[in-house]
Amino acid sequence: MFLNGTSEVACLYTQQGKKGTNQDAMVVWENFSSRSDTIFCGVFDGHGPFGHMVARKVRDSLPLKLCTEWRANVSGHDSPHQNGSLSGSMNSEETTSISIDDDWGESIDEDEKLPENYIPLKQSFLKAFKLMDKELKLHPVIDCFCSGTTAVTLVKQGQDLIIGNVGDSRAIMGTRDKDNNLVAVQLTVDLKPNLPREAARIQQCRGRVFALQDEPEVARVWLPNNDSPGLAMARAFGDFCLKDYGLISVPDISYHHLTEKDEFIVLATDGVWDVLSNKEVVDIVASAPTHATAARALVDCAVRAWRLKFPTSKIDDCAVVCLFLEPTSPSDPSQESDPREMPAEQAEIKVLGSKEEDKEEGHGSVEAHTPVSTLEHSYTFCNADEIVPISEEHKVEKVPEICQSARSLADCISTAEEEEWSALEGITRVNSLLNLPRILSGDKRSTSWRKWL
Repeated sequence: MFLNGTSEVACLYTQQGKKGTNQDAMVVWENFSSRSDTIFCGVFDGHGPFGHMVARKVRDSLPLKLCTEWRANVSGHDSPHQNGSLSGSMNSEETTSISIDDDWGESIDEDEKLPENYIPLKQSFLKAFKLMDKELKLHPVIDCFCSGTTAVTLVKQGQDLIIGNVGDSRAIMGTRDKDNNLVAVQLTVDLKPNLPREAARIQQCRGRVFALQDEPEVARVWLPNNDSPGLAMARAFGDFCLKDYGLISVPDISYHHLTEKDEFIVLATDGVWDVLSNKEVVDIVASAPTHATAARALVDCAVRAWRLKFPTSKIDDCAVVCLFLEPTSPSDPSQESDPREMPAEQAEIKVLGSKEEDKEEGHGSVEAHTPVSTLEHSYTFCNADEIVPISEEHKVEKVPEICQSARSLADCISTAEEEEWSALEGITRVNSLLNLPRILSGDKRSTSWRKWL
């Protein structure tokens, strides 16, 4: 499932905010890697001028890379991309991060036994994320110098749950405590620059971490000698202007063994977490009339919370994936999707691995793709009656000429754009990327303050 939709075990919903193109993306892949008991889920929050393209590219390519690496690890053969050991070609920052994650990034009980599939899948996550970032750096169309995306992804195989997280999107779980009360359990850590270990790594690499006076609660990552770009996360795909200064794309890996008390998992971008608490999210999903409407109900509540809490701020994009651990029977009416719950202009299906996948990034349009799968896996789609082509007015305009990553940061940021943004518009808003005025080379001067999210 690609955009708004529902199946027996999951539902997805995304809604564009008030800042322009929806830069959020999401995916649910059932029967992942041709395993009937395995599901892959992910949400991605793009930022920067081409963040929407980065998020979509990662959504389309990362699951395929993970599947390939996992199969190679299980079979004992090197994947087509592997050359030597896992960390052989990683830079020192990436290797350091992996060792850090081994110590603190895994939420594993001391008495809990790790399943056999954990180590191969963890290695597959690390390798797939590394290859994904490398592909973005070399991509001929998408400029990722000052654009990137978060990614919170999970693989559920039977009762085993492995999560790979980069950035500040979040995964939580709704479960029952000993008194049978529904409680929220946070499954991931928001990887922001204010975390001591993240800040230490960035500063060790000569990057700077500090918050602006106007928003003292938001720590940001800055270049050593330039007040840019002000990235509000410590790990991300893309953003290669900061990759030499402490920003990494190595995922924080965690494992959880599911029990009969666990009811559902929610993955969402920060447009939800900025205005709703973990407990509020769990209560909203649990109180939804049906499983099929849970994701939209959560997004609707987040939008209302934005208007109440931050009336002068622009509402952020929201994307939600709800994975239900105890699916109802197929005959349950709760699984029947109401077409009214799914706006026609946002209902869409896409097959991962399609040969046409790069057309979206090259032309900025959203099209239905021919169902060609290179992995021969099965898919779960919405009912045919719910699939309506996206309207022309919601298609993204042709991407303007972009700057190449080889250009300087100043030249890249000074690229002309039709729309200008106020740098600190609104109140108490965690912006992913911020740019301040600066003096450029020669007689060129920055004439606008812009904010990217």
